[in-house]
Amino acid sequence: MPERALYTAAQTRELDRTAIEDFDIPGIRLMSRAGRAAFELIQAQWPERPPLVIFCGTGNNGGDGYIVARLAHERGTPTVIYQLGDSAKIRGDAARARTAALESGVEVRAFSDRAPPDTGALESAVVVDAMLGTGLAGDVRGDYAAAIELINACGQPVLAIDIPSGLCSDSGRRLGVAVEAECTVTFIGVKRGLLTGDAPDYCGELHFADLEVPDAVYAQVPFQAERMVLEDLLTCLPAITANSHKGRFGHALVVGGDLGMGGAALLASEAAARCGAGLVSAATRPANVPAFNARRPEIMAHGVESRAELDALLPRASAAAVGPGLGQDAWGEQLLHLVSGSALPLVVDADALNLLATNPGLAGARDGHWILTPHPGEAARLLGVDTAAIQADRFAAAARLQERYGGVVVLKGAGTIISDGEHFAVCPYGNPGMASGGMGDVLSGVLVALLAQGLCPWDAARLGVCLHSAAADIAAEEGQRGLLATDLMPALRQLIDA
Repeated sequence: MPERALYTAAQTRELDRTAIEDFDIPGIRLMSRAGRAAFELIQAQWPERPPLVIFCGTGNNGGDGYIVARLAHERGTPTVIYQLGDSAKIRGDAARARTAALESGVEVRAFSDRAPPDTGALESAVVVDAMLGTGLAGDVRGDYAAAIELINACGQPVLAIDIPSGLCSDSGRRLGVAVEAECTVTFIGVKRGLLTGDAPDYCGELHFADLEVPDAVYAQVPFQAERMVLEDLLTCLPAITANSHKGRFGHALVVGGDLGMGGAALLASEAAARCGAGLVSAATRPANVPAFNARRPEIMAHGVESRAELDALLPRASAAAVGPGLGQDAWGEQLLHLVSGSALPLVVDADALNLLATNPGLAGARDGHWILTPHPGEAARLLGVDTAAIQADRFAAAARLQERYGGVVVLKGAGTIISDGEHFAVCPYGNPGMASGGMGDVLSGVLVALLAQGLCPWDAARLGVCLHSAAADIAAEEGQRGLLATDLMPALRQLIDA
């Protein structure tokens, strides 16, 4: 379905070209449908019919805005357009849309950063952003930057057409300054940058309109990224039958919990149990075992001080997670070397990732059969760059990580990205309350439970990330501040048995 596919700006332009040239759909018809879809969303979101103030650029994005203005004006809604850029440069379908709006009587005012209107001009209005579309590359400057700052300061609700002006449609990075929209309606193809990076802070509620483009158009334009849907991914789970037994659902092993960090391994182990692993073992410092037994006696906690003690546990396991609370001293390093050299499907997180950054040769022994789960800081260490470079283009960073280390990469953060080297998957769930200690440990436990139940790394990563984030959304219904990793446990169980 097109709303689940995610496209780059170039791919979206190819969809548009294919529809116009190969399927004889006039460009002005697509633009009219886009403007009507935006206007209908305004009517649905704000049925009291407030005045509209529309900021238009000189490209097709501005043409969409002119159509919205004409439709609103014809229905008696007070409407004014602020035109940015030289209107003489408006061409093609956008010029036709502008002419129709002017002929209908829409008021158009020139916008200048030298004498911009004050925020009072926007009072009681809904603001429509139709300035900059998907072609933006460099930072926003001049009149456009001034208009964006005015919009953000006015305190009025904002609808962004196709993409909030100032966002990069491919990466989700804010290009200097960007419109803070209450909702965004995007057309023909969902732009991949709308779901990750800075975008969640600017897009608001995301809507999609396919503009009645036929399926045959989508069939001609390949895409590499998808927006994940939890309900679809749950079908990857093994069925529970009447004669099921614990051996059928695998044995998950969590390796971690150095001195003072046993809670991380405990969180991962409990999450693995709650996500359906038939058996869960933990290899941790002996001092942590009493806490495991007290908190969750179902977990088989083993005190491990040496490689030999861990080596005895590996043959029993179906999959392992290494890293939660592992530390970066000799104890953690020797356990990571042993586990990474095994044939077990593996989840690598936290301190194991930091150790991997200094021992990249470990990747050669894995043959790709692992899931790496870095947050942006860990990703930066793995690639030898700074965190800003990771966040500047999270898709590119995920691809580079996968190319260097193999397997499946889960680049955590707002709009978590998963890459297997050929495809990207983006998580639409989650909330800022997840920015608290232990959340990543819970994710490791979810992932190792799914690997233990026989899912391949790609399926386990996609389902696990969605389960984890959707559980956080349920837990956050009581508030995002103070959300704890342990708050996800009941929701994980609820979702995985849905």
